[in-house]
Amino acid sequence: MMKDIILYVINGILAVAVVVLFVLFATRQPQQEERVVTAEGQLPVAYVNMDTLLLNYHLYNTMSEELLREEERSRATINQKANQLQADAADFQKKLENNAFLSEARARSEQERLLKKQRELQELDNRLSQELVAKQTALNEKLNHIVDSVVVEYNKEKQYQLIFSNAGHAPLLYADKAFDVTQEILERLNADSTAVAE
Repeated sequence: MMKDIILYVINGILAVAVVVLFVLFATRQPQQEERVVTAEGQLPVAYVNMDTLLLNYHLYNTMSEELLREEERSRATINQKANQLQADAADFQKKLENNAFLSEARARSEQERLLKKQRELQELDNRLSQELVAKQTALNEKLNHIVDSVVVEYNKEKQYQLIFSNAGHAPLLYADKAFDVTQEILERLNADSTAVAE
């Protein structure tokens, strides 16, 4: 589920980036020396398979696993508190049925205490969910920054005019494998130990 969310967010960002690249490329004033075809007779474009990249990028996998562990801890905390609340509610119901409360005011007080615990549990659940979403967003931003930096450095050497992503619903519907630079980008990402510190 988290990987699907991550992929959708990344796909959205990459789709916007591709549209911006197309607009910039289309509105650019043509120059006489503009390169249209490489010396080998190929268009100077490439693509990155984001699914393969994310599946094999060590830092991303480490960060995703850490986020997943945090999600599991949050879920365990909520489940533990929910189970305790359920046990307290069952105990309250049993006491109510057996007329175990000394007064109606005492029963109302206990009911209000349980309702307060329920509201606190819902607030905790919402807060933990928001924290996970914020951490997921930060992870995506960090990943985008790292991948963008590596692609820019990679392209200084390769000098492609366009580098696409073929993630999910991105506009790349077909690509010849000859233009797939995923492995080269992945090798640079995994080799860049400084990316962890940024």
